[in-house]
Amino acid sequence: MAKTNFQYEKRQRELEKKKKAEEKARRKLEAKAHPGGAEGEEGASDDEDEAQVDAAEPQTSDPA
Repeated sequence: MAKTNFQYEKRQRELEKKKKAEEKARRKLEAKAHPGGAEGEEGASDDEDEAQVDAAEPQTSDPA
């Protein structure tokens, strides 16, 4: 039976930790750039903005 490659496994764990740390840092920077809004709320606010724009436009029916 083959030996387990512990160095490979350790390296994979280190890469995963580094990836998570970079993602966390990126989210933190985005939060600083857009204060007052969470990630989940960001998408909702875009939908609300579009709804407000649609509501602001007059509803006319064209008898074409």
